[in-house]
Amino acid sequence: MNFQVITEDPKTKARLGKIITDHGEIQTPVFMPVGTAGTVKAVTQQQLEELGAEILLSNTYHLYLRPGHQLIYEMGGLHRFISWKRPLITDSGGFQVFSISGLRHISEDGVTFRSHLDGSSHFLSPEKVIEIQVYLGADLLMALDECTAYPSDFLIARDAMERTLRWARRSRDCFIQYEGRYWSHRQWLFGIGQGGIYPELRRECLDRLLDLEFPGYAVGGLSVGEPKSLMHEMVQQSCELLPAEKPRYLMGVGTPMDLVEYIALGVDMFDCVMPTRNGRNGWLFTREGHIVIKNAQYARDPGPIDPACHCFVCRNYTRAYLRHLFQANEILSSILNSYHNLYFYLDMVREIRDAIASQKLIDYLMEFRARQEIGS
Repeated sequence: MNFQVITEDPKTKARLGKIITDHGEIQTPVFMPVGTAGTVKAVTQQQLEELGAEILLSNTYHLYLRPGHQLIYEMGGLHRFISWKRPLITDSGGFQVFSISGLRHISEDGVTFRSHLDGSSHFLSPEKVIEIQVYLGADLLMALDECTAYPSDFLIARDAMERTLRWARRSRDCFIQYEGRYWSHRQWLFGIGQGGIYPELRRECLDRLLDLEFPGYAVGGLSVGEPKSLMHEMVQQSCELLPAEKPRYLMGVGTPMDLVEYIALGVDMFDCVMPTRNGRNGWLFTREGHIVIKNAQYARDPGPIDPACHCFVCRNYTRAYLRHLFQANEILSSILNSYHNLYFYLDMVREIRDAIASQKLIDYLMEFRARQEIGS
């Protein structure tokens, strides 16, 4: 895969780069809005383009169950099906299977699970997951992995790590067979590191994963309830072990402060449902922390969500009106709140890229942390 590191920050491990795909360039570090079922909830694809989103994430598990990968293939692939001309990444569905622990059984062959939609039985092997993603036509694909809960003891984490490695090899071998057969655009498969909160397992997993020579690597199995200090340790170690010439993807993370701190450790790619999920629940991000728009203090507040924000919502709507929409359970509440939160995330990452380019990331990090701590 064509990944280029343009510059590095001299005081941190952050780097400015770009991933070049057939559907366009992705400036890194990058935040990828989550469109689980082919849609970022409450936000149109046209609005996402306005916001400057360069890549969206969709989920293999959900699209496999509904409407089905073969239907999407018949409709011209996921790009055409959802009307998105820019790059796409598909998650393997491993985390979703992990999340429905009461409805699934993991074996060496793969995962047997019952659909959360209708209870029907399904089986996903590493090879089946690759087949689904190839049919979807995403630019970046993920190998099937086994994610462990927190806390998990060492033996459970080790078994999951070993299975993740075996599945990674099977995924890679299957992907090679499919490569170039269905689409004119190139697709690339990322490997995923596991190991829970155990540094020795994380190290061994990545050492062996590098032997498979994936074009990019993800750090998985974090942000599942472990303390922030442990998560920070695992991310830092992973970034130190992963090759500098390939993109590093921290899956399912996170808060604004998480993004700033982990970019400083060398992470290039992030995805998280937090901007849209929190928006639907009335939790709005600002430069001075967050506000909970349902609170009575905003009932007569004529100001914008964030006076320093230049998004469409902050330029046109008051906190009082947004509180009214939320209290009235109006659909427009989810639309406006999600739009603002996505703008906040994407604009923050743009500012971080500028700070890396001007070699001032450490100053940005310290200022950002101070503002967020005051606001909280």
